Amino acid sequence: MTARVLPRAPHLDRRAVADEIMDTEPLPPRVVDRTLAFLELTNRWFGGTGIVLRALQRWSAAWPADGRIRVLDVGTGAADIPRAILAWAHSLGLDLEVTGIDSAPDVAAAARERARGVPGLAIERASLAEVAASGRRFDYVTASLFLHHVPPDGVPGALASLDRLATRGVVVSDLRRSWLALAGVSLLAYVAGNRVVRHDGPLSVRRAFTVRELREAAAGLGLRYLEARAEGPFRVSLCGEKHGRH
Repeated sequence: MTARVLPRAPHLDRRAVADEIMDTEPLPPRVVDRTLAFLELTNRWFGGTGIVLRALQRWSAAWPADGRIRVLDVGTGAADIPRAILAWAHSLGLDLEVTGIDSAPDVAAAARERARGVPGLAIERASLAEVAASGRRFDYVTASLFLHHVPPDGVPGALASLDRLATRGVVVSDLRRSWLALAGVSLLAYVAGNRVVRHDGPLSVRRAFTVRELREAAAGLGLRYLEARAEGPFRVSLCGEKHGRH
């Protein structure tokens, strides 16, 4: 009798490098829309939106009363983070404008539709490298569920670009590479996702980061103002404000 070979459990001791479908295949608009809706759901349920809003809330006390704050959202996806930022700012009477960028044409188009009619929100199809090389600057740069799409050898360059673009501060929010996060995202993807989400959701966790990895990546670039921390069981953040530099 031939022994049954069980599938091997995925390794979580290092980042996976397999490609996500969203990064490699052109998808129909309806599939893109449903996939982005799932990502918006994870930002809301797993704390991605809250990470960004809490950081901006902490820092807003020092903002000039008569000046506009400009925010860049990298890998904007469904543009849900920019919309949440602007809704928060409007509720407090703060003057903000947000630019969301995404390098994927179909995603940028979907984000532009979601941003239609939202005052202060602009969507551009552009990569992080393109905007960083343009000489443009923003007060704050946010990147939610973006960094895990960057291959390991590109992470230092991506973090350096985020830092270069921000005059005041940076907020990076991503999935936490852990068994609990893998189980939670896999279950949610199975229940609420399409074929893209069921493939990319668990893989995103395996491509994601530990707190230590983010801390070491920032320290390796001398970005001492950035603090890495666990944000509950499913998320990690890397954020900080450049005190005195602006």
